[in-house]
Amino acid sequence: MDGDNSNGANASGNSLPVTTILRKNISMDTTQTQEYTPIGVKGYKESVYALAMNEAGTLLVSGGTEQVVRVWDPRSGSKTSKLKGHTDNIRALVLDSTGRFCISGSSDSRIRLWDIGQQRCIHSYVVHTDSVWALACTSTFSHVYSGGRDLSVYLTDLQTRESALLCTEENPILQLALHDDNIWVTSTDSSVHRWSAEGRNPRKIFQRDNSLLTGNLSLSRVRVSVEESTPVPVYKQPTLTIPGIPAMVQHAVLDDKRHVLTKDTSGSVKLWEVTKGALVEDYGNVSLEEKQEDLLEKVNNIPPWFTVDTRFGCLSVHFDSPQCFSAEMSSADLNIVGKPKDDKVNMGQETLKGLFADWLRKRKQRMECAAPSNGELLPGKDIGIRSHTTSRMDGSSETNAMVYPPFQFSDISLLSIITEGSRGGQWGKKLTHLDGTEDEKDFPGWFLECVLNNSLPSSNENTK
Repeated sequence: MDGDNSNGANASGNSLPVTTILRKNISMDTTQTQEYTPIGVKGYKESVYALAMNEAGTLLVSGGTEQVVRVWDPRSGSKTSKLKGHTDNIRALVLDSTGRFCISGSSDSRIRLWDIGQQRCIHSYVVHTDSVWALACTSTFSHVYSGGRDLSVYLTDLQTRESALLCTEENPILQLALHDDNIWVTSTDSSVHRWSAEGRNPRKIFQRDNSLLTGNLSLSRVRVSVEESTPVPVYKQPTLTIPGIPAMVQHAVLDDKRHVLTKDTSGSVKLWEVTKGALVEDYGNVSLEEKQEDLLEKVNNIPPWFTVDTRFGCLSVHFDSPQCFSAEMSSADLNIVGKPKDDKVNMGQETLKGLFADWLRKRKQRMECAAPSNGELLPGKDIGIRSHTTSRMDGSSETNAMVYPPFQFSDISLLSIITEGSRGGQWGKKLTHLDGTEDEKDFPGWFLECVLNNSLPSSNENTK
Protein backbone atom coordinates (compact mmCIF):
# COMPACT_ATOMS: atom_id res chain seq x y z
CA MET A 1 0.00 0.00 0.00
CA ASP A 2 1.22 3.48 -0.84
CA GLY A 3 1.62 6.21 1.71
CA ASP A 4 2.66 8.97 -0.65
CA ASN A 5 0.37 11.90 -1.48
CA SER A 6 0.55 11.43 -5.22
CA ASN A 7 -2.48 11.65 -7.43
CA GLY A 8 -3.37 11.76 -11.06
CA ALA A 9 -6.15 13.38 -13.07
CA ASN A 10 -6.86 14.03 -16.70
CA ALA A 11 -7.23 17.78 -17.00
CA SER A 12 -7.08 18.05 -20.78
CA GLY A 13 -10.35 19.01 -22.38
CA ASN A 14 -12.26 19.38 -19.12
CA SER A 15 -15.01 21.98 -19.36
CA LEU A 16 -15.59 22.01 -15.63
CA PRO A 17 -12.99 22.63 -12.92
CA VAL A 18 -12.54 19.58 -10.69
CA THR A 19 -10.51 19.25 -7.49
CA THR A 20 -9.04 16.12 -5.91
CA ILE A 21 -9.15 16.12 -2.10
CA LEU A 22 -8.10 13.60 0.53
CA ARG A 23 -11.53 13.47 2.14
CA LYS A 24 -14.65 11.37 1.88
CA ASN A 25 -16.50 13.52 -0.65
CA ILE A 26 -16.00 15.42 -3.88
CA SER A 27 -17.19 18.95 -4.68
CA MET A 28 -17.97 19.99 -8.24
CA ASP A 29 -18.38 23.49 -9.65
CA THR A 30 -21.24 23.26 -12.16
CA THR A 31 -21.34 26.93 -13.17
CA GLN A 32 -19.06 29.26 -15.05
CA THR A 33 -19.68 32.31 -12.84
CA GLN A 34 -17.90 33.52 -9.75
CA GLU A 35 -20.82 32.77 -7.41
CA TYR A 36 -21.93 29.16 -7.35
CA THR A 37 -23.15 26.38 -5.12
CA PRO A 38 -21.05 23.22 -5.48
CA ILE A 39 -22.83 19.91 -5.80
CA GLY A 40 -21.74 17.52 -3.09
CA VAL A 41 -21.02 14.05 -4.44
CA LYS A 42 -21.51 11.68 -1.53
CA GLY A 43 -20.81 8.00 -1.28
CA TYR A 44 -17.06 7.81 -0.74
CA LYS A 45 -15.95 6.07 2.40
CA GLU A 46 -12.21 6.65 1.94
CA SER A 47 -9.67 8.97 0.28
CA VAL A 48 -10.00 10.14 -3.33
CA TYR A 49 -6.69 10.14 -5.24
CA ALA A 50 -7.62 10.50 -8.93
CA LEU A 51 -10.23 12.19 -11.12
CA ALA A 52 -10.91 12.39 -14.85
CA MET A 53 -13.70 13.89 -16.94
CA ASN A 54 -14.84 13.70 -20.56
CA GLU A 55 -14.76 16.74 -22.85
CA ALA A 56 -18.49 17.43 -22.59
CA GLY A 57 -18.36 17.44 -18.80
CA THR A 58 -21.13 14.86 -18.60
CA LEU A 59 -19.16 12.03 -17.03
CA LEU A 60 -16.71 11.92 -14.14
CA VAL A 61 -14.66 9.00 -12.87
CA SER A 62 -12.86 8.84 -9.54
CA GLY A 63 -10.53 6.43 -7.79
CA GLY A 64 -8.82 6.07 -4.46
CA THR A 65 -8.25 3.74 -1.56
CA GLU A 66 -11.52 1.87 -2.15
CA GLN A 67 -9.79 0.10 -5.08
CA VAL A 68 -12.74 0.70 -7.42
CA VAL A 69 -13.35 3.22 -10.21
CA ARG A 70 -16.58 5.08 -9.50
CA VAL A 71 -18.55 6.67 -12.34
CA TRP A 72 -20.58 9.83 -11.70
CA ASP A 73 -22.94 12.23 -13.46
CA PRO A 74 -21.45 15.61 -12.48
CA ARG A 75 -24.63 17.46 -13.47
CA SER A 76 -26.68 15.81 -10.76
CA GLY A 77 -23.98 14.41 -8.49
CA SER A 78 -25.44 10.93 -8.83
CA LYS A 79 -23.35 7.76 -8.87
CA THR A 80 -24.01 5.68 -11.99
CA SER A 81 -21.72 2.67 -11.61
CA LYS A 82 -18.45 1.34 -10.25
CA LEU A 83 -15.74 -0.75 -11.89
CA LYS A 84 -14.01 -3.47 -9.88
CA GLY A 85 -10.74 -5.22 -10.65
CA HIS A 86 -7.84 -3.45 -8.96
CA THR A 87 -6.48 -4.88 -5.73
CA ASP A 88 -4.84 -1.74 -4.34
CA ASN A 89 -5.18 2.06 -4.36
CA ILE A 90 -6.11 3.67 -7.68
CA ARG A 91 -3.66 6.54 -8.29
CA ALA A 92 -4.29 7.74 -11.86
CA LEU A 93 -7.21 7.94 -14.30
CA VAL A 94 -7.64 9.02 -17.93
CA LEU A 95 -10.88 9.24 -19.94
CA ASP A 96 -11.19 9.40 -23.71
CA SER A 97 -12.96 12.46 -25.15
CA THR A 98 -16.30 10.65 -25.50
CA GLY A 99 -16.27 9.17 -22.03
CA ARG A 100 -16.63 5.62 -23.28
CA PHE A 101 -13.18 4.31 -22.36
CA CYS A 102 -11.20 4.79 -19.17
CA ILE A 103 -7.63 3.86 -18.25
CA SER A 104 -6.64 3.41 -14.61
CA GLY A 105 -3.29 3.02 -12.88
CA SER A 106 -2.98 1.42 -9.47
CA SER A 107 -0.63 0.61 -6.64
CA ASP A 108 -1.13 -3.03 -7.60
CA SER A 109 1.28 -2.27 -10.51
CA ARG A 110 -1.42 -2.81 -13.14
CA ILE A 111 -2.92 -0.60 -15.82
CA ARG A 112 -6.50 -1.41 -16.81
CA LEU A 113 -8.56 -0.39 -19.85
CA TRP A 114 -12.30 -0.16 -19.12
CA ASP A 115 -15.39 0.03 -21.29
CA ILE A 116 -17.65 2.23 -19.18
CA GLY A 117 -20.75 1.48 -21.22
CA GLN A 118 -20.31 -2.27 -20.74
CA GLN A 119 -18.96 -1.75 -17.20
CA ARG A 120 -16.13 -4.20 -17.66
CA CYS A 121 -12.34 -4.37 -17.97
CA ILE A 122 -11.24 -4.93 -21.58
CA HIS A 123 -7.51 -5.37 -20.99
CA SER A 124 -5.08 -5.48 -18.09
CA TYR A 125 -1.48 -4.42 -18.73
CA VAL A 126 1.33 -5.58 -16.45
CA VAL A 127 4.25 -3.33 -17.37
CA HIS A 128 5.56 -1.83 -14.14
CA THR A 129 7.18 -3.64 -11.24
CA ASP A 130 5.73 -1.22 -8.68
CA SER A 131 2.91 1.29 -8.18
CA VAL A 132 1.56 3.18 -11.21
CA TRP A 133 1.07 6.83 -10.26
CA ALA A 134 0.76 8.73 -13.55
CA LEU A 135 -0.89 8.27 -16.95
CA ALA A 136 -1.08 10.25 -20.20
CA CYS A 137 -2.80 9.22 -23.44
CA THR A 138 -2.38 10.14 -27.09
CA SER A 139 -5.17 12.19 -28.66
CA THR A 140 -6.49 9.11 -30.47
CA PHE A 141 -6.50 7.07 -27.26
CA SER A 142 -4.43 4.40 -28.99
CA HIS A 143 -1.37 4.53 -26.71
CA VAL A 144 -0.81 5.29 -23.04
CA TYR A 145 2.31 6.59 -21.28
CA SER A 146 2.67 5.47 -17.67
CA GLY A 147 5.02 6.16 -14.77
CA GLY A 148 5.29 5.46 -11.08
CA ARG A 149 7.31 4.25 -8.16
CA ASP A 150 9.66 2.07 -10.24
CA LEU A 151 11.20 5.27 -11.76
CA SER A 152 10.20 4.17 -15.29
CA VAL A 153 8.08 5.72 -18.05
CA TYR A 154 6.56 3.12 -20.38
CA LEU A 155 4.70 3.50 -23.66
CA THR A 156 1.99 0.89 -24.25
CA ASP A 157 -0.03 0.16 -27.39
CA LEU A 158 -3.55 -0.40 -26.08
CA GLN A 159 -4.51 -2.59 -29.04
CA THR A 160 -1.45 -4.84 -29.50
CA ARG A 161 -0.57 -4.69 -25.76
CA GLU A 162 3.06 -4.07 -26.66
CA SER A 163 5.14 -1.88 -24.35
CA ALA A 164 8.48 -0.10 -24.55
CA LEU A 165 10.61 1.49 -21.84
CA LEU A 166 10.71 5.12 -22.92
CA CYS A 167 12.97 6.57 -20.21
CA THR A 168 13.88 6.35 -16.55
CA GLU A 169 14.08 8.99 -13.84
CA GLU A 170 16.15 9.03 -10.66
CA ASN A 171 13.07 9.39 -8.45
CA PRO A 172 9.51 8.03 -8.34
CA ILE A 173 7.34 9.63 -11.02
CA LEU A 174 4.31 11.66 -9.93
CA GLN A 175 2.81 13.21 -13.08
CA LEU A 176 2.99 13.04 -16.88
CA ALA A 177 1.87 15.63 -19.44
CA LEU A 178 1.98 14.79 -23.15
CA HIS A 179 2.42 17.66 -25.62
CA ASP A 180 2.97 16.99 -29.32
CA ASP A 181 6.11 14.83 -29.58
CA ASN A 182 7.28 15.47 -26.01
CA ILE A 183 6.24 14.32 -22.58
CA TRP A 184 6.83 16.34 -19.41
CA VAL A 185 7.69 14.33 -16.31
CA THR A 186 7.58 15.37 -12.67
CA SER A 187 8.90 13.24 -9.83
CA THR A 188 9.57 13.46 -6.12
CA ASP A 189 12.56 15.56 -7.18
CA SER A 190 11.80 19.27 -7.58
CA SER A 191 12.92 19.50 -11.23
CA VAL A 192 10.71 18.98 -14.30
CA HIS A 193 12.07 17.03 -17.28
CA ARG A 194 10.98 17.02 -20.92
CA TRP A 195 11.54 13.79 -22.86
CA SER A 196 11.03 12.89 -26.49
CA ALA A 197 7.90 10.76 -26.82
CA GLU A 198 6.83 10.62 -30.49
CA GLY A 199 3.35 11.51 -29.31
CA ARG A 200 2.07 12.11 -32.85
CA ASN A 201 3.40 8.79 -34.15
CA PRO A 202 4.16 6.54 -31.16
CA ARG A 203 4.66 3.49 -33.38
CA LYS A 204 8.14 4.83 -34.13
CA ILE A 205 9.14 3.89 -30.58
CA PHE A 206 8.48 0.21 -31.21
CA GLN A 207 10.84 0.13 -34.17
CA ARG A 208 13.84 0.25 -31.82
CA ASP A 209 13.66 -3.36 -30.51
CA ASN A 210 12.98 -2.23 -26.96
CA SER A 211 9.44 -3.58 -26.80
CA LEU A 212 8.04 -5.98 -24.24
CA LEU A 213 4.84 -7.95 -24.91
CA THR A 214 2.70 -7.64 -21.79
CA GLY A 215 -0.68 -9.07 -22.76
CA ASN A 216 -0.86 -12.24 -20.68
CA LEU A 217 2.21 -11.94 -18.44
CA SER A 218 1.69 -12.14 -14.71
CA LEU A 219 3.32 -9.56 -12.45
CA SER A 220 5.89 -12.10 -11.25
CA ARG A 221 6.79 -13.04 -14.83
CA VAL A 222 7.17 -9.39 -15.78
CA ARG A 223 9.55 -8.86 -12.85
CA VAL A 224 11.58 -11.90 -13.84
CA SER A 225 11.61 -10.75 -17.46
CA VAL A 226 12.76 -7.27 -16.50
CA GLU A 227 15.47 -8.60 -14.19
CA GLU A 228 16.79 -11.06 -16.79
CA SER A 229 16.68 -8.84 -19.87
CA THR A 230 17.39 -5.45 -18.24
CA PRO A 231 15.41 -3.38 -20.76
CA VAL A 232 17.27 -0.44 -22.22
CA PRO A 233 15.35 2.85 -22.27
CA VAL A 234 14.75 4.37 -25.69
CA TYR A 235 16.00 7.74 -24.47
CA LYS A 236 18.88 8.23 -22.05
CA GLN A 237 18.66 11.97 -21.37
CA PRO A 238 15.82 14.51 -21.26
CA THR A 239 15.74 17.17 -23.96
CA LEU A 240 15.08 19.92 -21.41
CA THR A 241 15.23 20.33 -17.65
CA ILE A 242 13.47 22.99 -15.62
CA PRO A 243 15.48 22.99 -12.39
CA GLY A 244 13.66 23.23 -9.11
CA ILE A 245 14.77 24.18 -5.63
CA PRO A 246 16.47 21.20 -3.94
CA ALA A 247 14.15 19.57 -1.44
CA MET A 248 15.11 19.37 2.21
CA VAL A 249 15.47 15.75 3.29
CA GLN A 250 17.14 15.90 6.72
CA HIS A 251 17.06 18.17 9.76
CA ALA A 252 18.37 18.51 13.31
CA VAL A 253 17.32 20.90 16.10
CA LEU A 254 20.34 22.32 17.93
CA ASP A 255 20.67 22.31 21.71
CA ASP A 256 19.88 26.02 22.02
CA LYS A 257 16.34 25.28 20.76
CA ARG A 258 16.56 28.27 18.44
CA HIS A 259 18.49 26.97 15.46
CA VAL A 260 17.83 24.12 13.03
CA LEU A 261 20.21 22.47 10.59
CA THR A 262 18.81 21.18 7.29
CA LYS A 263 20.24 19.17 4.41
CA ASP A 264 18.75 19.17 0.91
CA THR A 265 18.96 16.82 -2.06
CA SER A 266 21.96 18.71 -3.44
CA GLY A 267 23.89 17.95 -0.24
CA SER A 268 23.87 21.54 1.01
CA VAL A 269 23.66 22.00 4.79
CA LYS A 270 22.10 25.23 6.09
CA LEU A 271 21.53 26.81 9.48
CA TRP A 272 18.17 28.48 10.23
CA GLU A 273 17.01 30.57 13.18
CA VAL A 274 13.42 29.76 14.11
CA THR A 275 12.88 32.88 16.22
CA LYS A 276 13.53 35.11 13.21
CA GLY A 277 12.50 32.85 10.37
CA ALA A 278 15.83 33.52 8.74
CA LEU A 279 18.68 31.67 7.07
CA VAL A 280 21.82 32.18 9.16
CA GLU A 281 24.47 30.39 7.10
CA ASP A 282 24.94 28.02 4.16
CA TYR A 283 27.75 25.57 4.87
CA GLY A 284 27.69 23.92 1.46
CA ASN A 285 28.21 20.18 0.94
CA VAL A 286 29.20 18.96 4.40
CA SER A 287 28.02 16.28 6.79
CA LEU A 288 24.99 17.39 8.79
CA GLU A 289 26.02 15.22 11.73
CA GLU A 290 29.56 16.63 11.81
CA LYS A 291 28.27 20.20 11.55
CA GLN A 292 25.87 19.51 14.41
CA GLU A 293 28.84 18.36 16.52
CA ASP A 294 30.78 21.51 15.57
CA LEU A 295 27.91 23.72 16.72
CA LEU A 296 27.43 21.84 19.98
CA GLU A 297 27.46 24.24 22.92
CA LYS A 298 26.75 24.03 26.61
CA VAL A 299 23.44 25.71 27.33
CA ASN A 300 20.94 25.59 30.14
CA ASN A 301 18.36 22.85 29.84
CA ILE A 302 15.81 24.41 27.49
CA PRO A 303 12.64 22.38 26.98
CA PRO A 304 11.56 21.74 23.38
CA TRP A 305 8.95 24.34 22.46
CA PHE A 306 8.49 23.54 18.78
CA THR A 307 8.83 20.57 16.45
CA VAL A 308 10.05 20.48 12.87
CA ASP A 309 9.84 18.17 9.88
CA THR A 310 10.89 18.15 6.22
CA ARG A 311 8.19 15.82 4.86
CA PHE A 312 7.20 18.24 2.11
CA GLY A 313 10.73 19.10 1.04
CA CYS A 314 10.80 22.31 3.06
CA LEU A 315 11.30 23.18 6.71
CA SER A 316 7.98 23.04 8.58
CA VAL A 317 7.91 24.41 12.12
CA HIS A 318 5.02 23.32 14.36
CA PHE A 319 3.73 25.34 17.32
CA ASP A 320 1.43 23.33 19.57
CA SER A 321 -0.22 24.78 22.65
CA PRO A 322 0.68 24.65 25.47
CA GLN A 323 4.11 23.20 24.59
CA CYS A 324 5.13 26.21 22.50
CA PHE A 325 5.05 28.44 25.61
CA SER A 326 7.20 26.15 27.76
CA ALA A 327 10.63 27.70 27.04
CA GLU A 328 12.10 30.90 28.45
CA MET A 329 15.51 32.52 28.06
CA SER A 330 17.08 35.54 29.70
CA SER A 331 17.63 38.81 27.89
CA ALA A 332 21.37 38.37 28.41
CA ASP A 333 21.40 34.97 26.68
CA LEU A 334 19.49 36.46 23.76
CA ASN A 335 21.74 39.55 23.59
CA ILE A 336 18.75 41.88 23.84
CA VAL A 337 19.83 45.48 24.33
CA GLY A 338 17.86 47.78 26.63
CA LYS A 339 16.37 45.04 28.78
CA PRO A 340 17.43 43.91 32.27
CA LYS A 341 19.78 40.95 31.99
CA ASP A 342 17.61 38.74 34.16
CA ASP A 343 14.39 39.43 32.23
CA LYS A 344 12.75 36.23 31.07
CA VAL A 345 11.63 36.04 27.46
CA ASN A 346 9.04 33.48 26.40
CA MET A 347 10.37 32.09 23.15
CA GLY A 348 7.08 30.94 21.68
CA GLN A 349 5.18 34.10 22.52
CA GLU A 350 7.74 36.49 21.10
CA THR A 351 8.26 34.41 17.97
CA LEU A 352 4.53 34.37 17.23
CA LYS A 353 4.26 38.11 17.82
CA GLY A 354 7.13 38.74 15.46
CA LEU A 355 5.73 36.35 12.90
CA PHE A 356 2.33 38.07 12.83
CA ALA A 357 3.52 41.66 13.31
CA ASP A 358 2.44 42.71 9.81
CA TRP A 359 -0.96 41.06 10.24
CA LEU A 360 -1.43 42.91 13.54
CA ARG A 361 -0.62 46.22 11.84
CA LYS A 362 -3.10 45.59 9.01
CA ARG A 363 -5.80 44.53 11.43
CA LYS A 364 -5.34 47.61 13.59
CA GLN A 365 -5.55 49.90 10.55
CA ARG A 366 -8.75 48.25 9.32
CA MET A 367 -10.39 48.43 12.73
CA GLU A 368 -9.49 52.12 13.06
CA CYS A 369 -10.92 52.85 9.62
CA ALA A 370 -14.11 50.93 10.43
CA ALA A 371 -14.69 52.65 13.78
CA PRO A 372 -16.96 55.79 13.77
CA SER A 373 -16.10 58.91 15.72
CA ASN A 374 -17.83 57.67 18.88
CA GLY A 375 -15.36 54.77 19.05
CA GLU A 376 -17.88 52.00 18.34
CA LEU A 377 -17.23 49.42 15.66
CA LEU A 378 -19.53 49.50 12.67
CA PRO A 379 -21.57 46.36 12.00
CA GLY A 380 -20.77 44.24 8.97
CA LYS A 381 -18.29 41.69 7.69
CA ASP A 382 -15.46 43.98 6.62
CA ILE A 383 -13.60 43.25 9.82
CA GLY A 384 -13.73 39.61 10.67
CA ILE A 385 -12.66 39.80 14.33
CA ARG A 386 -14.94 41.95 16.47
CA SER A 387 -14.83 40.43 19.93
CA HIS A 388 -11.47 42.02 20.73
CA THR A 389 -11.54 45.71 21.57
CA THR A 390 -9.47 48.30 19.77
CA SER A 391 -7.38 48.84 22.89
CA ARG A 392 -6.11 45.28 22.60
CA MET A 393 -4.86 46.11 19.15
CA ASP A 394 -2.75 49.05 20.21
CA GLY A 395 0.56 47.69 18.93
CA SER A 396 2.38 50.79 20.18
CA SER A 397 1.60 50.09 23.83
CA GLU A 398 4.47 49.20 26.12
CA THR A 399 2.93 45.84 27.02
CA ASN A 400 2.85 44.83 23.36
CA ALA A 401 6.46 45.75 22.57
CA MET A 402 8.26 43.31 20.30
CA VAL A 403 11.35 41.54 21.59
CA TYR A 404 12.14 40.34 18.08
CA PRO A 405 11.80 42.48 14.96
CA PRO A 406 9.03 41.58 12.49
CA PHE A 407 9.92 38.78 10.11
CA GLN A 408 11.35 39.84 6.77
CA PHE A 409 9.85 37.99 3.82
CA SER A 410 11.57 37.10 0.57
CA ASP A 411 9.73 37.87 -2.68
CA ILE A 412 10.83 34.45 -3.95
CA SER A 413 10.03 32.22 -0.99
CA LEU A 414 7.06 33.33 1.12
CA LEU A 415 6.23 31.76 4.46
CA SER A 416 2.88 30.02 4.76
CA ILE A 417 0.86 29.11 7.82
CA ILE A 418 -1.45 26.17 8.42
CA THR A 419 -3.74 26.35 11.44
CA GLU A 420 -7.08 25.23 12.81
CA GLY A 421 -9.77 27.50 14.20
CA SER A 422 -12.47 26.96 16.78
CA ARG A 423 -14.88 25.79 14.06
CA GLY A 424 -12.53 22.90 13.20
CA GLY A 425 -10.89 22.10 9.90
CA GLN A 426 -7.40 23.12 8.89
CA TRP A 427 -6.71 25.99 6.51
CA GLY A 428 -3.56 27.54 5.11
CA LYS A 429 -2.47 30.82 3.59
CA LYS A 430 0.61 32.76 2.61
CA LEU A 431 1.43 34.88 5.63
CA THR A 432 1.67 38.04 3.53
CA HIS A 433 -1.84 37.35 2.16
CA LEU A 434 -3.40 37.83 5.59
CA ASP A 435 -5.07 41.25 5.39
CA GLY A 436 -6.55 41.73 8.86
CA THR A 437 -10.14 40.81 7.92
CA GLU A 438 -9.82 37.18 9.00
CA ASP A 439 -12.49 35.90 11.34
CA GLU A 440 -11.50 35.28 14.94
CA LYS A 441 -12.95 31.77 14.68
CA ASP A 442 -10.38 30.94 12.00
CA PHE A 443 -7.64 31.00 14.65
CA PRO A 444 -7.19 28.94 17.82
CA GLY A 445 -8.06 30.75 21.01
CA TRP A 446 -4.59 30.40 22.52
CA PHE A 447 -3.10 32.18 19.49
CA LEU A 448 -5.50 35.13 19.86
CA GLU A 449 -4.73 35.35 23.57
CA CYS A 450 -1.00 35.42 22.84
CA VAL A 451 -0.86 37.74 19.84
CA LEU A 452 -3.83 40.06 20.41
CA ASN A 453 -3.84 40.24 24.20
CA ASN A 454 -0.07 39.87 24.69
CA SER A 455 -0.55 37.27 27.40
CA LEU A 456 0.15 33.59 27.82
CA PRO A 457 -2.95 31.44 27.31
CA SER A 458 -4.60 30.27 30.51
CA SER A 459 -6.53 27.41 28.92
CA ASN A 460 -5.22 23.94 28.15
CA GLU A 461 -6.41 24.09 24.54
CA ASN A 462 -4.30 21.63 22.58
CA THR A 463 -4.24 22.76 18.95
CA LYS A 464 -1.73 23.86 16.33
